[in-house]
Amino acid sequence: MKSNLGRREALSAVKENVAKGYVVNHMLATEAIMRALAKRFGEDEEEWGLTGLLHDIDVEVTEGEPQAHSKLGADIAEELGASRAVCHAILCHNERHGVPCQTRLEKALFCTDPLTGLITAAALVRPDRKLDGLTPDSLMKRFKEKRFAAGATREHIAQCQDIGLELEEFIALGLDAMKGIAPDLGL
Repeated sequence: MKSNLGRREALSAVKENVAKGYVVNHMLATEAIMRALAKRFGEDEEEWGLTGLLHDIDVEVTEGEPQAHSKLGADIAEELGASRAVCHAILCHNERHGVPCQTRLEKALFCTDPLTGLITAAALVRPDRKLDGLTPDSLMKRFKEKRFAAGATREHIAQCQDIGLELEEFIALGLDAMKGIAPDLGL
């Protein structure tokens, strides 16, 4: 069943639930990459975009309770009218719940979530603090630096192979998607 939720309503709910601008930017970046992945695979861009946009809607409310994160988020998404597929993808993106990612949508969110952090961190260490000069090659070098953006779990990003993309291709797609909304991200 498709979502009865539009992007405008979803973004409004995000802004009501998330005060920190960098978290909202992370959610916007995740949305952009998820939309690009949907387009690449011929999937529903709206549905995939909503999944990325809403995936951390509960992150500030559940701060300090990582085991609650994404359970509440899935519930909030359901209350907003998101589809079962969106809600389940939100739930299983937090591996603490032990709910395995099975669908391509779920697997895509799981590997996209940390990729946004890697790309953002790589932009922020540049002299201009912009995405514009970043290249997939420079991101691959950063990917191999385990201490760089250590919170961007490399093993999760590398699971892009589970959705049919090689790492270099996934990183390039993610970078292009984020460059497409760079002004919104302040990057």
